[in-house]
Amino acid sequence: MTVKLTKAERKLEYDKKLCRLLDEYSQVLIAAADNVGSNQLQNIRQGLRGESVILMGKNTLIRRCIKVHAEKTGNKEYLNLLPLLVGNVGLIFTKGDLKEVREEVAKYKVGAPARVGLVAPIDVVVPPGNTGLDPSQTSFFQVLNIPTKINKGTVEIITPVELIRKGEKVGSSEAALLAKLGIRPFSYGLVIQSVYENGSVFSPEVLDLTEDDLIEKFAAGLSMVTSLSLALSYPTLAAAPHMFINAYKNVLAVAIATEYTFPQAEKVKEFLEDPSKFAVAAPVAAAEAASTPAAAAKEEEKKAEPEEESDDDMGFSLFD
Repeated sequence: MTVKLTKAERKLEYDKKLCRLLDEYSQVLIAAADNVGSNQLQNIRQGLRGESVILMGKNTLIRRCIKVHAEKTGNKEYLNLLPLLVGNVGLIFTKGDLKEVREEVAKYKVGAPARVGLVAPIDVVVPPGNTGLDPSQTSFFQVLNIPTKINKGTVEIITPVELIRKGEKVGSSEAALLAKLGIRPFSYGLVIQSVYENGSVFSPEVLDLTEDDLIEKFAAGLSMVTSLSLALSYPTLAAAPHMFINAYKNVLAVAIATEYTFPQAEKVKEFLEDPSKFAVAAPVAAAEAASTPAAAAKEEEKKAEPEEESDDDMGFSLFD
């Protein structure tokens, strides 16, 4: 016979479990659990079993446990979880890949009917087509301003109708219509709101970033630092190559305008003093470029010739 724990004993056991999880796991997903049923939550627990643990409870109790545990251990990083405990939320402690855990949780969304008074999380659009309802239901559609016609003894919706907009409350007429049509427009499940990792808190959207996204953002930031450094003439590692090139251009311009010279400027001066060298160098480069495709064409012709001869030898010449 199991002994039923008192309320104080249950709180003590909950406190021990939460403290153990905080010590064991460094990654926590904070998930909203609105409209999530017990069976659905149990399925999620089974799907995450092995590498993750879901902990639900009252926010006030969780806050108190975290504060006490942070004082005992001296680890103030746990306090970063406190602002996230708002509304109907749960904690998912995990040692696995955060993105994979979030994707696994998202698999367990289930469809739900539109109940009266519920705030719509998405727009609800009734598609056109045959409803399967008898013509006596036509007045019901007229009340909701839904254009219909009678087709083969049943009511058919002519055009798509936006029945409910996101953020609006579901009315009794809308809920009754969706129930008649067998439409379950909403889906509910655990929704990841925030991510805690080793004391840092960030949005779950960060988990969607790829290496290419990070490289692109880093390159954009590096470009901004370089532009700012050049505008302020402030040397940085990013701007150093551009500063050296600009300095070389300035020194080269001075060398060309005066009799001062240095090894890197001598060749430029030589070309400027005798422009004919440009005319000599250009045809040589053009000839080399032109010879390449011509040689390639000759090689293709040589490859084609044996094929024609083989046809003649076999007695299947195309020109006989």
